[in-house]
Amino acid sequence: MSNRREFITLLGGAAAWPLAARAQQPAMPVIGFLSGLQVPVYLIAAFRQGLGEVGYVKGQNITFDHRRGGGNYDRFRIIADELARRQVAVIFATGGTAAALAGKSATSSTPIVLIVALAMVGRRRGEWWQT
Repeated sequence: MSNRREFITLLGGAAAWPLAARAQQPAMPVIGFLSGLQVPVYLIAAFRQGLGEVGYVKGQNITFDHRRGGGNYDRFRIIADELARRQVAVIFATGGTAAALAGKSATSSTPIVLIVALAMVGRRRGEWWQT
């Protein structure tokens, strides 16, 4: 459990870096999420906690734009284009390689962070939810 928290905290730090690095930011920076299906609630909570630890709080100085493909990976390109037009500060691709590649094809200036669930390797189905 500790390793997962450290990993999520690291992701929060990764999200903060491009926010500070970009020269022109909208009034409130936006983090874009590109996912295939529903992201587990505990991951979102841990991600927000990590951002909070480096000074970013949803609704105060940062906001989220979470877009889902609903399991339809062909929609990733359309969604990634929408996020790029919105000029999000960073795109977190939680829908695997297909989401990351869609983000990369939509923009060359926005950082794309690919999130991979390595905790599933070597575990039985459903077991990783209980960790």
